Amino acid sequence: MDIKRFIENFADLFDETDPATISAATKFKELDEWSSLVALSVIAMVDEEYDVEFRGDDIRGSSTVEDLYKIVNNRVMSFS
Repeated sequence: MDIKRFIENFADLFDETDPATISAATKFKELDEWSSLVALSVIAMVDEEYDVEFRGDDIRGSSTVEDLYKIVNNRVMSFS
């Protein structure tokens, strides 16, 4: 699993946020566009793209995009 692709998928969930401003270190909850609807979209994206169960607790316990990536990557690796 590639973090670059994960960041691209994550950035695609935003309508008004410039994708170039989103990196592994981005504190996603500080983005102006962050909302509960985007959080649900993240959960759906992770399920669809990576076939991984992702929950609200995973998002609440994360601060950066890299934190989210690590959770997903660990779950992908554990099913391989």
